[in-house]
Amino acid sequence: MSAIASYQNCSGQGMFRHCKTTARLIRNAKEIAPVTHLPTTPLSAVSSNVRTNIVMKNDVVDPHQLEAIFQKKRSLRSKIRKELKNMDPIQRSQEDTAIQDIVLESSWFKASRNICAYISCASLREVDTSRIVSDILSNQTDEGNGQMRKKLYVPRVEDKNSNMRMLKISAVKDLVANSMNILEPSLLDSDGNQCEDVMQASEPVDLFILPGLAFERSGGRLGRGGGYYDVFLKKYQKLAQEQKWKQPLLVALSYSLQVVDEESIPVTPYDVPVDALVSPRGFIPISPVAIERCD
Repeated sequence: MSAIASYQNCSGQGMFRHCKTTARLIRNAKEIAPVTHLPTTPLSAVSSNVRTNIVMKNDVVDPHQLEAIFQKKRSLRSKIRKELKNMDPIQRSQEDTAIQDIVLESSWFKASRNICAYISCASLREVDTSRIVSDILSNQTDEGNGQMRKKLYVPRVEDKNSNMRMLKISAVKDLVANSMNILEPSLLDSDGNQCEDVMQASEPVDLFILPGLAFERSGGRLGRGGGYYDVFLKKYQKLAQEQKWKQPLLVALSYSLQVVDEESIPVTPYDVPVDALVSPRGFIPISPVAIERCD
């Protein structure tokens, strides 16, 4: 049975069990450029609103400091991956249910029209998003149910240089398995029309639902080392600023073991913090944007 067929025949927690080889793609993804190739970067080119472990000198980032931070990140990734691998399956299922219940019942999710969300994969041990994805897709077609019609954009990795796009899908059949058996949006939808790129959309994104390996309650996020989300989010935030749109709400989904102590995640100015966190224990608003939208 193909990955798509397996996906279409699954529901709930098992919806994305097909992606058996996804972990290898992420593990082999390049870290941000090695130190010997990192130029000194002007402070104006990186984020200024996030805690950083980098000490600036003459308004530039020291590449040697970056390498030390990358090493700390690799160590933390290894630790969290082991803990996720050893996580009890029953607890994982319970936490998947709890997290998705919180999202689906929240006012900020219900009020969001245009949403970017990841397609979860069990082999990566990501928080399941199958019910969230199904809810958004059902609200694209249902009318007269009193709910806001929604648009869903999902990630498509373009290369190994941290380039990623978010393309609109209208149904599961708009997804295709790539060479690593990861479900991504096709460039053309099931009707043969080009899938809309969120960077060319005429309306702003209201909500990003983000994956990750570890999170801090202050907004720090540790990804898998490819830099795809940080690069994409910076591009989209710049676009929103240029268009004078409200910045999207960045919400990360996290198992309980992925929430780490403050300042456990080494931070560089290239890292994009999240606005809020959803764990099995509830919704944690972090930024003023999250607090404002969740009142």
